[in-house]
Amino acid sequence: MRPAQWTKNLVLFAGVVFSKRFLESGLVLKSLLGFLVFCMLSGAIYILNDLFDRKRDQQHPKKKHRPIASGAVGAGLGGSVVVVLLILFISLAWFLSREFFLLALAFVVVNTVYSLLLRQIVILDVIGISFSFLIRAGAGVYVLHKEVPELELSPWLLICTLFLSLFLAICKRRNEYFKLENASTHRHSLKDYSTHLLDQLVGISASATLISYSIYTVWPETVAKFDTHNLVFTIPFVVFGLMRYLFLVYNREEGGDPSGVLLTEKAILIDVFLWFVTTLLIILYF
Repeated sequence: MRPAQWTKNLVLFAGVVFSKRFLESGLVLKSLLGFLVFCMLSGAIYILNDLFDRKRDQQHPKKKHRPIASGAVGAGLGGSVVVVLLILFISLAWFLSREFFLLALAFVVVNTVYSLLLRQIVILDVIGISFSFLIRAGAGVYVLHKEVPELELSPWLLICTLFLSLFLAICKRRNEYFKLENASTHRHSLKDYSTHLLDQLVGISASATLISYSIYTVWPETVAKFDTHNLVFTIPFVVFGLMRYLFLVYNREEGGDPSGVLLTEKAILIDVFLWFVTTLLIILYF
């Protein structure tokens, strides 16, 4: 179920943070339940991926040690766990809110289509990953819809999420392209990528992430909502985070596991923490 990958679901907390009501325990609990639902659904999808890929994973230097690929867990047991997780946590999503339930269903459908089809097609493979993050961002807002019906899904949250997730996904493809022997046998879409194309896509997505976030901080609606122009002072943290990640991708040949980088790279961990604290202080006091 890959718990280390569940950090991707932290985007669900954006709703409660930017609602300016993150000190209310009831809303925080609701966001935590939403986070739990998406972690369990993510876990079910990872098991499903391993069931689909077990023969291919047996040829991969690292993935061959996964429980299903190695034979430590049978396909029947894996499939049963997927069914139980989906039933339990889709049901929980229904009780949280109708909109959240629909997004949870969409998350499962999009990721299943990605596993069966999209990841085999160049460009659509990384766009498919971004769709999952967009759904997470929306879920973080709509899980609170019963308690905070006036809370709206910001188009800027979607835009920033789109470009950041594209950036991370393309960096991951670049790492796979260079580090895997016979890369296309492990991921079919890699045969249609090239060094030049990947580097161009990394540059485009990184630039778009920085520009969209920068515009968001000074956008009139943002200033009016938070009653401050000072979110602009969080931009340097985003600049450093992107540049540090590019350093890891190009100078240390990392980036194959974005969640692993977030959990182990001290400079990025400190940067994200400082961005988060600064953002909260500005929203609350400045």
